[in-house]
Amino acid sequence: MANQKGNLSKAAQERLKNYDAKSALVVDTKVVKRRDNSVAIAVSLAAVLVALGLQYSYVTFGPGAPKPSASSTPSSVQTNSPLVPLPALAENRTWSGSMKLDGSTMNFSLDGKAAPQAVANFVSLVKKGFFEKTHCHRLVNSGIYVLQCGDPTADGKKGTGGTGGPGYDWGPIENAPVTDIYKNASLAMARTSGNGYSMGSQFFIVYEDSTIPRDTAGGYTVFGKVTSGMQKVLAIAAEGVQGGSSDGTPVAPAILSDLNVK
Repeated sequence: MANQKGNLSKAAQERLKNYDAKSALVVDTKVVKRRDNSVAIAVSLAAVLVALGLQYSYVTFGPGAPKPSASSTPSSVQTNSPLVPLPALAENRTWSGSMKLDGSTMNFSLDGKAAPQAVANFVSLVKKGFFEKTHCHRLVNSGIYVLQCGDPTADGKKGTGGTGGPGYDWGPIENAPVTDIYKNASLAMARTSGNGYSMGSQFFIVYEDSTIPRDTAGGYTVFGKVTSGMQKVLAIAAEGVQGGSSDGTPVAPAILSDLNVK
């Protein structure tokens, strides 16, 4: 859960973040002593310039180059890998489907015109059976109101889930509400904070209108909506979060099964 972008409190924004990976680079420097004569000074200066040039190459081009953190804004020319289903698979149309949430049927529709990449990805994963028997691993019931699902590593136990996916990431963000208000029953993609190309399989179900502030990457892709069966999500929300917090693994079982689309 991952799988979330009006002004909310800082705490609400923090709850939307799955993680914030950081890397650091330390480069050693050498102190060059001055010599008494001009020849020695010239030699030392040349050595310093060479060293600086090597450091620049190391940091900029070589193995010492800093890796972008998960919260960095991706390049505007970033593209998806061949593993990501093509947006054309969404067929520029509305899809209908259903799934069971802990045995209760929920019907939904997918907007292949407004969010072709997201719908192509979701439809492809459904047809592969990817979501079968997966646990919705994250419930947020304060500030924002969402149930996050789609992580194959979640097992319903406290603290599990949030980092799993289909083996690839994709973007860009599509159909994010300009008001930052995510309507009740919306289906939206979870992602890493600040990265519009970090979506995978995790998505969230909004069970009450929620203002979710956008970050440096933008908002969150809304790719569909639940058309019936939201009562089960509300029942799971009413049971609360394990440990009594407002953000974490739901107390009630929340297992997806029998997904289909057409």
